[in-house]
Amino acid sequence: MQVSAPRTERDMGLGKKSSRAVNTGRGRAALSALLPGFLCVLFLLPAGGTALAAGDGTALEGSGILYPGGFDPNTVGEVRGTARGIERPERGPIHFRLDTGKETYTVFASPSWYWEDLRTEIPEGAEVSVRGSKTLGRDMGMYIIAQEIRILSAGRSWTFREPDGFPLWKGGRGGAGIGVGGGSGSPMLRGGPGRGSGGRGGKGR
Repeated sequence: MQVSAPRTERDMGLGKKSSRAVNTGRGRAALSALLPGFLCVLFLLPAGGTALAAGDGTALEGSGILYPGGFDPNTVGEVRGTARGIERPERGPIHFRLDTGKETYTVFASPSWYWEDLRTEIPEGAEVSVRGSKTLGRDMGMYIIAQEIRILSAGRSWTFREPDGFPLWKGGRGGAGIGVGGGSGSPMLRGGPGRGSGGRGGKGR
C-alpha cells in the first residue's frame, strides 16, 4: 500500500497560486469579452441621447442621431467647406454634405417647411461656414447639427437654432425666428408669425 507524502505548506501555497492564476485568467477573459460591448455603448451615447438641450426625438436611420434633439452645446464648433448634394426628404431634416478638403460632414439643418420660410438658398458648390454641434454617428460618419449656416461669398446667413440648440421652428420661447442676414427670408419681415408660434403653426420637425 502506497502512502502519499503529506503536503507541505510550500506545496499548498503553490496550489493556491495556481488556482489564483486560473481565476485571474478567467477574469481577464471575461473582461476582454465585455469590453467591446461597453465601448460600443459609450461610443453611441453622444449620437443617441446625451445633452439633449434641443429636446428629444427619433433616431435617424443610419447615423442613429436624434432629431430634432441630439444637439450637444459642448461639441459646438464652426466648419468651413463646400456644400454639395442638398437633399429634401419628406420627413426629417434637410441635409447636405460639407466637404472641407480633408473631411466630409453631413449637415442637418431644419424641416423643409422652415427652410423654405427662411428662403434659404445654398447653391451647389457654394463655400459655406456651418456652426453647430459636431458628432460621430454610429455609422462612423461625421455630422453637424446646424445652428447657423453662412454663405461666405454673399455674406448671407440663416439661423436654425438658439445657442443651446433649441430649434427655432418649434416656438415657445418668444421672439422672432428669423434668418440672420436673410432679408426677405424672415417670416417676421414677410408678415408671418414669429418664433413664439413656430413659423407655420409649428408644424413638422
